[in-house]
This record gives sequence, structure tokens and C-alpha cells, in this order.
Amino acid sequence: MKFKVEIDIMPLKALLDPQGKAVTSSLKNLDLSEIDNVRIGKHITLEIDAADKSSAEEKVEQACKKILANHLMESYTYQVEAI
Repeated sequence: MKFKVEIDIMPLKALLDPQGKAVTSSLKNLDLSEIDNVRIGKHITLEIDAADKSSAEEKVEQACKKILANHLMESYTYQVEAI
């Protein structure tokens, strides 16, 4: 089976997000001061061949832990759906 995967990787909430802070500041300069606490991360989409959804999720976990996310600084969530 083929699965489509959507992965969101974000900086841990306890860590400073310099990109998010810069964007928040820029938004305030553009008279958009009601927007606050911007956090910027990564969105990854991929397709995976696997026997079933559980196997696909295991492969996605491995990819996130080994290469896609830095577990010391980032958290991740993902959705897997059959296509």
C-alpha cells in the first residue's frame, strides 16, 4: 500500500525561536500588533510504501528520529493516510 504522510516539526516551546521572534517583531512594525508569539517550523510531505498503516507509522517515526527532527530542539507530529 502507498501512504501520504504530512509531518510538522516545531522548535520546543521551552526554546527561543529566533525566526519566530523576528517575524513577530516585523508584524508589529506592519501594524499587525494583534499577532503575537509566532513560531516557525518545518512542514514535510512524503509518500511511503508499506504493508499497512502501522508499518508506515513505524518508518515515519524512524525517519523523524534519525534525520528529519533534532529531538534536543524540536518536536514533531505527523498524519498518515492511505492513497
